[in-house]
Amino acid sequence: MDLEDLHLTLRTLQPSDYPQLKVLMDKVYDDIGGAWPKKTISRLISDFPDGQLALVDADKLIGVALSVMVDYDVFSDPHRYQDLIGTTEIIPNKADGDAIYGLDVLIDPEYRGHRLGRRLYEARKELCRSRNLQAILAGGRIPGYHLHADEMKPSEYIEAVDRKEVHDPILSFQLSNDFQVKRLLRRYLPEDKKSMGYATLLEWNNILYEAHESLLQINRTQVRVGAVQWQMRRFASVEAVLEQVEYYVDALSDYGSDFAVFPELFNAPLMGLRDQTDDVEAIRFLSSFTERFRSEMLRMAVSYNINIIAGSMVEEGKDGRLYNVAYLLRRDGSEERQAKLHITPQERRDWIIQGGDDLQVFDTDAGRVGILICYDVEFPELGRLLADQDMDLLFVPFWTDTKNGYLRVRHCAHARAIENECYVVLCGSVGNVPSIENLGIQYAQSAVFSPSDFPFPHDAVLNETTPNTEMIFFSDLDYNRLKLVRNEGSVTNLKDRRNDLFTLKWKKKKSKK
Repeated sequence: MDLEDLHLTLRTLQPSDYPQLKVLMDKVYDDIGGAWPKKTISRLISDFPDGQLALVDADKLIGVALSVMVDYDVFSDPHRYQDLIGTTEIIPNKADGDAIYGLDVLIDPEYRGHRLGRRLYEARKELCRSRNLQAILAGGRIPGYHLHADEMKPSEYIEAVDRKEVHDPILSFQLSNDFQVKRLLRRYLPEDKKSMGYATLLEWNNILYEAHESLLQINRTQVRVGAVQWQMRRFASVEAVLEQVEYYVDALSDYGSDFAVFPELFNAPLMGLRDQTDDVEAIRFLSSFTERFRSEMLRMAVSYNINIIAGSMVEEGKDGRLYNVAYLLRRDGSEERQAKLHITPQERRDWIIQGGDDLQVFDTDAGRVGILICYDVEFPELGRLLADQDMDLLFVPFWTDTKNGYLRVRHCAHARAIENECYVVLCGSVGNVPSIENLGIQYAQSAVFSPSDFPFPHDAVLNETTPNTEMIFFSDLDYNRLKLVRNEGSVTNLKDRRNDLFTLKWKKKKSKK
């Protein structure tokens, strides 16, 4: 058989294919009884036509995949082949089932070696995704086991095949197609002498599966993020700043954004409303406005139906100390806070800012989100701790003065997106206010980063602003793409971590006595 002569077509199996199917199954399954009766195949085609796949070369049937629908909860537990087919050889198809059970996949021996079986597996996976089914299950024979039965237990044989120390004609192929062995099945098919009655329960999990819920409970997979590259300038009053904030919140809401993001310390120009001779008193003066901003921006979140990442503001804690705090203000009226953990030398020296001691992932109606304020994103442990809590989206409000400072934040934020397989929104401020101490210059080019793999842009940058220009920008984020890259990407950073060699955990701060 020459490759140049192949004319392959993948289609559904038809009743008229049975004569060729019988010949093919008798050839492949000569050791376990040969072909299914015609009535069995006819019933499968009638009950679940999309699940019966045929691969043909011109008019010759050279490959088949047969399937039925089942209840996942029933067939993900130990069972036997007889539990599936009954005694009449009419295999019941559960039309409202939530999983596919793979009965057979076979390729004509003359056509093997060209990865044709993979085409049938991929088509079956696509069927599973398109029908929003939970998984593909299969009872897999291990026909190579009889050659090693004297030296290995069945479980040891399966592990050896998984490590590629032993090749099994069926199990090796199924493992290479992303199936996982869930358990060992005993007396699955007693007449299978080569497998000595054993089989593996295999599962391919549909990571895009969504359980049927009411409309209001469905998890969002597509969200829109809007952010403000904010111009630092002199303001005559608190009301003037809030008016500018509301203008942008209104605009971002009009474009259907799920989030409105502001930069770190965006209301810092209000320090200009008082004397600048004492840096500490100036920043403490700024903190006196934080409660009003938090309250007013929470009102905006509800009124404009948008979740607001309120950049960050200086907050005076119950202990009288000053903290740099970001607020998540949800459109349902609830709120969260995330303090900056790592304080820059300038913040510590000039403003006596303290670092926070808590790190969280927050649930929203548009994904699980984390917030790292500026300098915090330069510490990779924090991003990984958030990723371990199933974070989808990381917000990084920042404020940098020079380009090299900006590039530190940018490159680290980009790395967090790649290594944690998440989206990262970087949002900064521009402009200058020479009259305010420590607010002389700004440099920013805000951006949205993605993992670096095929579903995303080649440079892993979804969007970015014009440098040093006040503007708003948007990005549409697809969480299903994150699921795919985390499970089936070119590399899978989160799955491939060597937890047997190292661990990372949050050390809770000891309470003061």
